[in-house]
Amino acid sequence: MEIHWWQILLLSLYAGYQILDELQIYSSMSAPVFAGLFSGLVMGDITTGLLIGGSMQLTVLGVGTFGGASRIDANSGTVLATAFSVALGMDPEQAIAAIAVPVASLMIQLDILARFANTYFAHRIDKLVEDMNYKAIERNFLMGAIPWSFSRMIPVFLALAFGGGLVEKVVAVLNGDLKWLGDGLSVAGAVLPAVGFAILLRYLPVKKHFPYLILGFTLTALLGTVFTNMQVLGTGVAGVVKNFEGIFNSLPMLAIALIGFALAAISYKNGQMIPNSPAPKEVASNDLDEGEIEDDEI
Repeated sequence: MEIHWWQILLLSLYAGYQILDELQIYSSMSAPVFAGLFSGLVMGDITTGLLIGGSMQLTVLGVGTFGGASRIDANSGTVLATAFSVALGMDPEQAIAAIAVPVASLMIQLDILARFANTYFAHRIDKLVEDMNYKAIERNFLMGAIPWSFSRMIPVFLALAFGGGLVEKVVAVLNGDLKWLGDGLSVAGAVLPAVGFAILLRYLPVKKHFPYLILGFTLTALLGTVFTNMQVLGTGVAGVVKNFEGIFNSLPMLAIALIGFALAAISYKNGQMIPNSPAPKEVASNDLDEGEIEDDEI
């Protein structure tokens, strides 16, 4: 499948917009899972887009940026991985490890370049503030979005427009002479979400709330076993009884999330109900010393 010009245009425009959404708009359109949804919709395979976007979302679950720090651009990696995975028939897990993660890491350098380019407009605004030229301040503030957008839009456009042949050769090698490497990348891509969870747990107060962690793991394991066995039993009964009709769904993650939310709400309410302990009364030192005879006074 060839990537058409209108698909390249839409994906490039989204890549330029998503960084602005992340910095100022905050509409959740800059999340990797949305990048996967949009890319899958444009490429005609939403399932692959959501699989790659969801995996990248979990991978960067515990990664954040503050101030001038740069972090990996999981959105650009998701866009390119989804596009090439659908166009070339690449395995999604393999695309995550071979395309999404390396691209997301390389985009750190372009993020730093965009920050340096943006300082040009910042210095102009400093001068305009002294002159009280508010119209020019607004204009330069909006122009500061240009280097941010170009830092994502141009690489994604070049990769989609001219990188198809290179990626196709890499896929052929990974599925041919280096199939062992391709299988290893697929396994690595499937494990990456666990890395995101590990990073997140590193910064959460797990030691303080470890009972909830144990309870959540136990509930998920037990309910997962129950639902899996029910599906197997229903499939077996349907194979024996012709007129048997039944729908056996898998473990609903929404139910587990609601249980977690309920436990979090209970913990928060209990914390609010604990009364503040009164401050200890200060006892004057002269009251304690009054009437007592020290050894050196004898």
